[in-house]
Amino acid sequence: MAPAEVADIFRRYGPSYRETHKLPLTHLRTMHAIETCRTAVLGGHVDECEECGHVKISYNSCRNRHCPKCQFLKKEKWIEARGKELLPIEYFHVVFTLPVELNPLALRNSEPIYTILFKAASETLTDLADKRLGVKIGFIAVLHTWGQNLMDHPHLHCIVSGGGLSHGEWISSKRRFLFPVKVLSRLFKGKFLFFLRKAYEAGELHGLGEDFTAFLSGLYAKDWVVDCRPPFNGPETVLGYLGRYTHRVAITNHRILGMEDGKVSFSWKDYADGSRQKVMTLDAFEFIRRFMLHVLPDGFVKIRHYGLLSNRNRKACLEICRTLLEVKEPDPAPSETWQESLLRITGVDVTRCPLCQGQMRRKELGRGPP
Repeated sequence: MAPAEVADIFRRYGPSYRETHKLPLTHLRTMHAIETCRTAVLGGHVDECEECGHVKISYNSCRNRHCPKCQFLKKEKWIEARGKELLPIEYFHVVFTLPVELNPLALRNSEPIYTILFKAASETLTDLADKRLGVKIGFIAVLHTWGQNLMDHPHLHCIVSGGGLSHGEWISSKRRFLFPVKVLSRLFKGKFLFFLRKAYEAGELHGLGEDFTAFLSGLYAKDWVVDCRPPFNGPETVLGYLGRYTHRVAITNHRILGMEDGKVSFSWKDYADGSRQKVMTLDAFEFIRRFMLHVLPDGFVKIRHYGLLSNRNRKACLEICRTLLEVKEPDPAPSETWQESLLRITGVDVTRCPLCQGQMRRKELGRGPP
């Protein structure tokens, strides 16, 4: 089976898939971006070594947030910025997962359902912190919509401070768990279904059956899954987690084993079978369908900050926290080009010739067709 990337699969099977499937404009734009990423279609530039004359052609990236090849540098710089905001405290990892009964509704109403997911989860954490600890906490929430098999599995990963501010004091959580899981689950369920009913009554949801009351009752009767994990082992572990989850796309290219005869094979971890590593082979059209399930609406924000870390309050709140915790404010981020950032983060110097290490100079700037 020939090696492949998502872009290769889209280039080979995308045209026929688009002929036989009616896709929204957002999906069409995403497919086109991934297909043309780092190709002559998007233009590029030519660099030449001053020493040996070696010529290197580099094509532009699409920068689409669903493209597996366009997230690395953006992710690393985002993580660096968040690293400067970490405090010498415990952080907890909380995961809010929607019941499978809501998956079809989420597919037809992704923006309102994911908005409700953020709202219900954030209010759950904020309310419990206020009632049980008497503090204002800070947390980051990251939306994922997929499972390892690429099927729909909407859930929210949250990094939550183990303590917060209360009347000018810092109060730490004394527990090895943030809040009881049953309390988290029941409050989250109640808030989500309350907001779901409001959205239904406002006519914001489509594709529901005739008996919404029965549908809602079934969801109330279920035990919802909220996973509250022990605190991270230090800020470095928090950064490692953020690196794995924040800018992840539905499937990375290194998991794709190949494509052949209209089939695509990829590795996946089966959590229902002891997290065993397995290989899944899908029809190419089915692979594309599953990938496109996770294309978010234009402008939808998948990483959100709350409480002490909200965009409006972050700077002032962190200054107070650092003062109370006797932590020095970190040095400001350096101003640098993307080449300098890449060199500092990875050690790769793209301004040097790969053959003789001479200086590469820009010879020609190309542009893609209008």
